[in-house]
Amino acid sequence: MSDRPKALLAMSAETLAAVYPPDLLDRLGRTVDVDPALLVRDFTGPRVRAALAETEILLTGWGSPIVDAGVLDAAPRLRAVLHAAGSVKGIMAPGWWDRGLVVSSSADANALPVAEYTLGVILLAGKDVIAARERYRARRGFTLAEIQPDIGNFGRRIGIVGASRIGRRVIELLRPFDFEVLLADPYVDEAQASGLGVRLVSLDALLRASDIVSLHAPATFETDRLIGRAELAAMRDGTVLINTARGSLVDHDALIAELRTDRLAAVLDVTEPEPLPSDSPLFDLPGAFLTPHLAGSHGNEVRRLGLYAIAELERLVSGVPLLHRVDPSVLERAA
Repeated sequence: MSDRPKALLAMSAETLAAVYPPDLLDRLGRTVDVDPALLVRDFTGPRVRAALAETEILLTGWGSPIVDAGVLDAAPRLRAVLHAAGSVKGIMAPGWWDRGLVVSSSADANALPVAEYTLGVILLAGKDVIAARERYRARRGFTLAEIQPDIGNFGRRIGIVGASRIGRRVIELLRPFDFEVLLADPYVDEAQASGLGVRLVSLDALLRASDIVSLHAPATFETDRLIGRAELAAMRDGTVLINTARGSLVDHDALIAELRTDRLAAVLDVTEPEPLPSDSPLFDLPGAFLTPHLAGSHGNEVRRLGLYAIAELERLVSGVPLLHRVDPSVLERAA
């Protein structure tokens, strides 16, 4: 009989292979009693229900079914949910916090590639890469050594909308560069903004003053269509809008109308819906640069999600405080 806590894996087979490759599965098995062959995609089967009765730690990831009240009732020994992905909102149902569960996620790990993508896009946008590529492709030539006016990253003003974990990481990555960074976030005060090294302004002031606007707010009722017709109209000519948050933050019809004037540009890694309809004008507008939800963890970055979750598991089993525990008091306004 193993004295290790009993754990259960709930995610897709593809997620398991990417998040917990063989070496990490071995490390997992040294910490908890877990059967990788019992991979839960549905909590209703008799074998799964029997396992739930003994489960102390639920290891979830992309493809996990919702952990509802019925699942919690079937798992009387459950004390922790460790999510090897970003937000736990997609697998939650009412009752989690009433049960006193310890909940952790790898959202901080998933924030890193999004912030890196954003930094790369900001630097390229400052060099006017989107429009320059279109001009070069159309003309099939350029004048060597001709100084291009109105481009460059020296002194650019970057507007960050939302001091989420990703927004804060982007701010950190921007520090070595010669940028002025503005922040709009109703939950951040002047002292916090000063600690981040940014200037706190209203959303309207940020949109009117920024050369590049990057969205990092969560998708909530308050942020639905946060960037609409009036907000886009407030932006200066030549502003670049970057969205790696959620497509619902931007009114796409209003954005398409603005892009058709060639006044603004947009880099969209997320849209609504996802993917876009094949006839969406965004595919053809020169000022729109689309990527297929690439900013988050992909390829070798997915392994980092598993590393974060295993490290949390080892802390949990050792009685050490978790580093990435989910705070229910801020979950509703988190990404």
